[in-house]
Amino acid sequence: MGIRKFKPVTPGTRFRAQNTFEELTPDYKVEKSLIVALKNSGGRNDSGKMTMRYIGGGYRKMYRVIDFKRNKFGIEGVIDSIQYDPNRSCRIALVVYADGEKRYMLAPKGIEAGQTVISGPGIAPEIGNALPLSEIPLNTTIHNIEIHPGKGGQLVRSAGSQAQLLNRDGKYATVKMASGETRQILAACYATVGQVSNPDHMNERKGKAGANRWIGRRPRTRPVAMNPIDHPMGGGEGRASGGHPRSRKGLKSKGYKTRTPKKYSNSFIIESRKKK
Repeated sequence: MGIRKFKPVTPGTRFRAQNTFEELTPDYKVEKSLIVALKNSGGRNDSGKMTMRYIGGGYRKMYRVIDFKRNKFGIEGVIDSIQYDPNRSCRIALVVYADGEKRYMLAPKGIEAGQTVISGPGIAPEIGNALPLSEIPLNTTIHNIEIHPGKGGQLVRSAGSQAQLLNRDGKYATVKMASGETRQILAACYATVGQVSNPDHMNERKGKAGANRWIGRRPRTRPVAMNPIDHPMGGGEGRASGGHPRSRKGLKSKGYKTRTPKKYSNSFIIESRKKK
């Protein structure tokens, strides 16, 4: 995997940096039984009214159904191919299990077609294997972490992200997130060993505005360019500033805490990502 830079033959390629897709399996086939059609809303609700701005257009995509639960315990699966997923930043792997069933999983960094993966208690903590936090060795790099046992992985799923298992105390395990936050998670929750694939995603550059239109993002109007009736930061004579940055509803957008003070997971956070 790597990043390819383009020669500046056009304004759009001058600053463009694109992934080389070296880790993908050549001539792979998308598993048709694991894809679902996605309907584009254009930001409109069922009445046709625009409820979300700056959404519309883009290429048509099919959603790949991902196995976040990894609940085929004790059954070995072989990585058939590493594939591109237009709906997420990381790569996905098509797994063919010994009983013939096929499932997509998030591809860890370094995994290749032909390797074997397995999930369940009492297995080796190797890359791509999923097992409870209570059985993973300390200081191991993990991803796709459950918050509630059996619900499926919800944490650490984007390209290049990873967490580290620091400690275990009773029924809880201490995990350090990529953001720097340290929190407790039930040791019965499952996680997958390894780092999420495609760590070079952060180095990609679109190069031109049209690349945003390809993924369905329309141009965004700056609030200071609006009228006062449209946004709290709008209006003024000439290039007047819009005052303190805030949202369209008037909520301050820099430094204002929006997290619910009584959120259930506050008691599980040992160290916040915003160190005091």
